[in-house]
Amino acid sequence: MKLRYIPVIERDGAYQMSLDEAIMLSLIDGKGENTFRLYRFKPSCVSIGYFQSAEQEIDLKRCKEYRIECVRRITGGGAVFHDYTGEITYSIILKEEDFGHSIEKSYEEVCFCLVKSLEYFGIEGRFSPINDVLINGKKISGSAQTRKKGVILQHGTFMYSTSLKTLFSVLKISDEKIRDKMLKSAEERVITLEKALNRKVSEKEVIEALEFGFSSKFDLEKGVINNHEKELLSKLREKYASKEWLFVR
Repeated sequence: MKLRYIPVIERDGAYQMSLDEAIMLSLIDGKGENTFRLYRFKPSCVSIGYFQSAEQEIDLKRCKEYRIECVRRITGGGAVFHDYTGEITYSIILKEEDFGHSIEKSYEEVCFCLVKSLEYFGIEGRFSPINDVLINGKKISGSAQTRKKGVILQHGTFMYSTSLKTLFSVLKISDEKIRDKMLKSAEERVITLEKALNRKVSEKEVIEALEFGFSSKFDLEKGVINNHEKELLSKLREKYASKEWLFVR
């Protein structure tokens, strides 16, 4: 399947979430394309799932202290720390009729590309239903999805040098979650690419790996944001930047 590929964009959380939704709405309007894109949150940001409470999931005081932004997604799933210096986010937006998979199967198909991206580094990764990619039982990537009027939006993380100390400082990790995994500490559930390789990894390497991984399943063709998407983006950004949207629950 052919996908428009929009290379890495570095912008704030409100912009990134607005663009994902703008691409989705453009496809619904018949004015867009099936799209794969990569991005980095600048500055670092915590995103929460559509159904979550910001107060319950985020240490808002510490985020302010660290100058980390917060934004609500339209996808479900849990709170995620997007480290500007150590994480790249992907999103894939496409018509259900072109992809033809159930929610569970679509997670598997897209996460297959992330597993292939790890192969680029000689690492064996594994898809863990419903939406994670693991290395030796530890999570390196998580994804979230929504569907609207026949269009799928899925986006997720790829942690290559994320500060786990900061991650667990700004997210409220409950003891129950840790007990459920039968692990001694939350850090034991997560791994970065650098830890797996025991060396430094550059952003360039990660981008090349993700391009390699997604090219294994899709025909990527570089493209740009169209005018209709830009108009929608401008309108949506006000929503995503607002406190009303962040604290809607």
